[in-house]
Amino acid sequence: MAQTCILVVDDEPIGRETLAENLSEEGYAVVETASGAAAWREIDAAPERFDAILLDRMMPDMDGIEILRRVKLRPDMAHVPVIMQTGMTADADVLEGLRAGAYYYLTKPFSADTLLAIVAAATRDYRGHKELADEVKRQGRTLACLLEARFAFQTPEEARNLAALAANAAPDPGRVVLGLSELMLNAVEHGNLGIGYEQKSRLIEEGRLQEEIERLLTLPEHLVRHAELEIERSEGELVFIIRDQGPGFDWPSYLEMSPERAFDTHGRGIAMSRMISFDSLEYRGCGNEVKAAIRL
Repeated sequence: MAQTCILVVDDEPIGRETLAENLSEEGYAVVETASGAAAWREIDAAPERFDAILLDRMMPDMDGIEILRRVKLRPDMAHVPVIMQTGMTADADVLEGLRAGAYYYLTKPFSADTLLAIVAAATRDYRGHKELADEVKRQGRTLACLLEARFAFQTPEEARNLAALAANAAPDPGRVVLGLSELMLNAVEHGNLGIGYEQKSRLIEEGRLQEEIERLLTLPEHLVRHAELEIERSEGELVFIIRDQGPGFDWPSYLEMSPERAFDTHGRGIAMSRMISFDSLEYRGCGNEVKAAIRL
């Protein structure tokens, strides 16, 4: 497997060198740039090279928001995670970055452990997204003629595999698969298995999320639970309905990118799905059913 490569953009030499040292010691390949203009030259020369961008918010020549907006306008880098490092923690400042596409944040000053946790989360999510997109390409447009279907799934692996298949029902499978997989994984992890937000944060921090999911899946009360995916095509719309057998959750607060969760290692999947993958997304009732649709 190729070494994960991080572009570090910071005009402050000591801070930049510290970031690069911490990342290198963890096994990442690091490309350092001291200005926004230099960073854009690196990006423009080899966009496929980078698995994440660690970006200073305030720089004299081209600030982080401008670079972020340029990156997100490129189809070949639209999903590359940008981690904004900033001392500007007011909600309005964070919200500006979230709306521009910075779904990961670091507050200055931060510890090496915090840096590595956020970088690991961002690159893990990006790696998962690329694998799903590749799987969609391999499967081809096998479901382009589908009118109606219903599937059941229990595990995260089944959710990912089914999302890669079901996305082929859409005109742009690469766009849909990322959001579909997020919603289906939520149905398994948070819905049927009952892993709460704080619990997931702790499990990720301890490196035990997968272990705990596997343990919970063996319990008798979870062996009888499954989630469902329904697909319905009409003349003007393709609808995905996902249901789980959990108690639901306080879903309204997760529909938008939240400044309060911007510094966490997870918690942005629903809002990203709504912004990137679907034309409409709505939860129903207590939150154990979600309808996601794209216009045809």
